[in-house]
Amino acid sequence: MPSRPYLTIDLETVRKNVLGLRAALPTAEIRYAVKANPAEPILRLLVNLGCTFDVASVGEVDLCAAAGIDGALMTFGNPLRKPAETAYAFARGVRRFTFDTAAGLQAIAENAPGSGVECRIAPAFPSSVTPFGHKFGCAPEDAIELLTQAPRLELHADGVAFHVGSQQLDPKAWEIGIRCARDIFEAVPGLTTLNLGGGIPVSYDARVPGVGVVGDAIADALGQHFPALPHIVIEPGRAVVGSAGTLSCEVVSVRTGTDGSRWVYLDIGRYGGLAETENEYIRYRLRTKRDGDPVDDAVVAGPTCDGDDVLYRRYPLPVTLRAGDLVEIDSAGAYTTSYSSSFNGFACLTTEFVEVTDAVTTG
Repeated sequence: MPSRPYLTIDLETVRKNVLGLRAALPTAEIRYAVKANPAEPILRLLVNLGCTFDVASVGEVDLCAAAGIDGALMTFGNPLRKPAETAYAFARGVRRFTFDTAAGLQAIAENAPGSGVECRIAPAFPSSVTPFGHKFGCAPEDAIELLTQAPRLELHADGVAFHVGSQQLDPKAWEIGIRCARDIFEAVPGLTTLNLGGGIPVSYDARVPGVGVVGDAIADALGQHFPALPHIVIEPGRAVVGSAGTLSCEVVSVRTGTDGSRWVYLDIGRYGGLAETENEYIRYRLRTKRDGDPVDDAVVAGPTCDGDDVLYRRYPLPVTLRAGDLVEIDSAGAYTTSYSSSFNGFACLTTEFVEVTDAVTTG
């Protein structure tokens, strides 16, 4: 059988990332965004570290349950749900749901009675590397009426949620959400939870604000707007697993294309797990054993028979690169296996795990 790409996850790095988040935001509940990487060894490690879990589908509910995670530790954070999906999650023990419309709130009341709810708001945040656009959330002023309505439907109005956008490079973005949430807390008595979402960036081919910088910005904003601190939740995904993953792949071919450019084809592409290279939003660092050689720009493409399976139009790679050469892609632990498909008959991305030693786990 020919060799094929695989991802290596260092679980010790995952553990260190969680500890780093706790150091930067010591009062926050870490609610892991399962969509980033739902592998069972990761889920089991995180529950042992005291994390809770943000699930976005009934499939993710089942994955967490299979890893031994109780439904009480899950929050169904995707406000786009069929009523039957809400009922299914509730039957599996999920008791907290996010919503952003009156219809969504009503569906929770009918299918998950007595549950806690967080209203997702959508202030005007600075654009992130991979923004949500207008897909989720309500206007902050609308959240007041929605959360006021929740107790009338015999639901617990837990609090406010927002998300500054994935790979957010401006630490000041969180202050905008916190400021908007303050007004809602002042208008709706009894709210207890402020969910700051995810968005903490990971370094790919350039430096980004570290978790400490983001943590300081959040702490400053909370101190300014919340003299009495609510229960704080963060929902990191990329910041937990991104830097823990190295993707190993191979050069299939190097040739001059009909456009006169040098084309480097890898045995993994956008459909095999590198979907975040769309529009070159995420520029992974590619490493080879020829990195000391002279470099020149190349078009980097995947192996499928799809014209859109192009990762980068200009990427500096060694001019000596040849078919069969190993290429390692750094910080590929998030949003790779979860995006991987069998399109064109290529195998889905597999994962190997470097385990945490017993001494480290119990230390």
